[in-house]
Amino acid sequence: MQRRSFLLGMLTLIALAPLKLWAALWNKPAFEAVKINDVSKYLNINAEISSQDIVIIAPDRAENGAIVQVEVQSKIENTEAIAILVEHNPTPLIANFMFSNGAEPFVITRIKMAETSDLKVVVKAGTQYFTRSKNITVLENGCG
Repeated sequence: MQRRSFLLGMLTLIALAPLKLWAALWNKPAFEAVKINDVSKYLNINAEISSQDIVIIAPDRAENGAIVQVEVQSKIENTEAIAILVEHNPTPLIANFMFSNGAEPFVITRIKMAETSDLKVVVKAGTQYFTRSKNITVLENGCG
């Protein structure tokens, strides 16, 4: 019985280890921030460089803010992360994707937008941050 308890305990520890790693990567203050400047502070973004090497494919007009498809590709060498922000949302940080060596910096996701706003993408490459924005007109409210 002791051997079975030990094995069960070890399996539980192994299974929960990745959860602890994910929790370490989770930046709770950034995702809970209500101002876009606070998000930048919590993500340690010092200065942003405007870049045409960030491709944003999203509608100019969203029929329903509850489902807005966004596609982002970074053509910036050594891209480590892509953050998607919506300025006029209750919490501006929508997503923060991390990329390991060799991963293609490309994401497609569906987001909610509370109202017409700029969609802002921030790309981290080394110690530099690059940005590009696109205004999206929301015709029907998506989140409250």
